[in-house]
Amino acid sequence: MINKLKSLKERYEELGHFLSSPDAMNDRKAWQDAIKEHSSLEEIVHAYDEYTAVEEELESLSEMIEGADAEMKELIHAERAELIEKKEALSEKLKVLLLPKDPNDDKNVMIEIRAGTGGDEAALFGAVLLRMYQRYAERHRYQSEIISGAFTEMGGVKEVVLALKGKGAYSRMKFESGVHRVQRVPETESQGRVHTSAATVAVLPEAEDIEVELNMNDLRIDTYRSSGAGGQHVNKTESAIRITHIPTGMVVQCQDEKSQLKNKEQALRVLRTRLYEFYRSQRDAKEASTRKSLVGSGDRSERIRTYNFPQNRLTDHRIGLTIYKLDAFVDGDLDEVVDALILAERTRMLTGGED
Repeated sequence: MINKLKSLKERYEELGHFLSSPDAMNDRKAWQDAIKEHSSLEEIVHAYDEYTAVEEELESLSEMIEGADAEMKELIHAERAELIEKKEALSEKLKVLLLPKDPNDDKNVMIEIRAGTGGDEAALFGAVLLRMYQRYAERHRYQSEIISGAFTEMGGVKEVVLALKGKGAYSRMKFESGVHRVQRVPETESQGRVHTSAATVAVLPEAEDIEVELNMNDLRIDTYRSSGAGGQHVNKTESAIRITHIPTGMVVQCQDEKSQLKNKEQALRVLRTRLYEFYRSQRDAKEASTRKSLVGSGDRSERIRTYNFPQNRLTDHRIGLTIYKLDAFVDGDLDEVVDALILAERTRMLTGGED
């Protein structure tokens, strides 16, 4: 571990010298890449510096104890015990920081929510999930934007694509993919019976233009009149866009904007992100077949969580976590569960656990 840390520190210093050199801006891409890499190494290098400083202090105390009187030895032993504890904590922190990092962790995300089984109640639950993620974005100062959506007259979500923009958005949201099940009494239920319904969520890292090149010859672009609940603009002009990616058969529709050009831009943005995930999934298929994360595969068919409103109870089935503050959770206070999922994944990686 120490050799690895030394080489990372050397690389960090090398990048620092490059960034401070007058020639750094000659190649803008190399400069941007260097800034990104330098920033990614900063936390681990600072932790390593702290670790080596503690080691030096321990060595200094070992030298001081020789020839010290009884009272001084007692003080040295007490300080040494504190330093050893600090060193062990830093060692554990460094192990976590050295874990292979998901290259998508710092990306923005697109969250796709679709009503599942349960009819209108499932669509209304989809709206609860949409608001929950929007509130979470507010708490973390992420920018949120609805890219496209189809809604019911009751305000439910048939399907919606929500974009979140902010550093580390994917690292915090990636465990949300799967089936979310709800148990509650619908407003239309006169007998007070609890109904069960579900919605599916897919969290995709947003692709950058340079990561997915779209050949316009591979696309069929159709325009049509907007339709759906609400909106003065509905059915007036052919501003809605449907893009079909011919090689994969993937279809994206967008009708939320008044401008046909804006709808086209948004649809291409969603298509690029879905293609990025599609090709990434293909590339990782062999590895995924032999290893499954402790916190779930991210498959949309996998039930990951149950929201029980009568008992104010939320259960995450992947890590067996139950909390009795569902009201706060659906208001965007997801951090306790998200942190537990991240910890479970790190623990699995540290122990080399596999299913």
